[in-house]
Amino acid sequence: MDLYHAREHLWNLAPKLYPDNAARQKRWIMAAQDKLDNGRIESLLTSLRALRPAATEAIDMVRTEAGYFEANAARMRYPEFRRQGLFVGTGVMEAGCRTVIGTRLKQSGMFWTVRGANAIIALRCCQLSGTILKTIGRHVVPDPHFWVVGQFGYVAQIILPAAGFQPALAA
Repeated sequence: MDLYHAREHLWNLAPKLYPDNAARQKRWIMAAQDKLDNGRIESLLTSLRALRPAATEAIDMVRTEAGYFEANAARMRYPEFRRQGLFVGTGVMEAGCRTVIGTRLKQSGMFWTVRGANAIIALRCCQLSGTILKTIGRHVVPDPHFWVVGQFGYVAQIILPAAGFQPALAA
């Protein structure tokens, strides 16, 4: 679960809890965000459930947000993810997708069928990651060969040896 988007839930809730008190909103957000950032989701849930807002809309929103944090608690272990060297935001993933997919599929004058684009994306990911895959129907299994059926019925056997990317046409 992207940390920024989880924080956004807190930022959206604060004005409902303290509609006319910006200072109190900020204090509440900072305390709640500290719990979220440090992976103390149970403590955050306890504090959410202890809230007693006056407005019906705020009561419903607190209930909804508590459900959101409870349902996603396992995906919000941010300190553990950081210790493993993982990113807690989606920015890196989004930039990677733009780089891997966008630079290959969005060049000038290119038009793709869904099937063709999926095949090229699979090959590009294999090439850039050094992964060797073999597709059999809809299943993907590790193998030193990667078979692709082209748009016009040709079959390409892609062999990815340690030396590099070497396509070879198969009969």
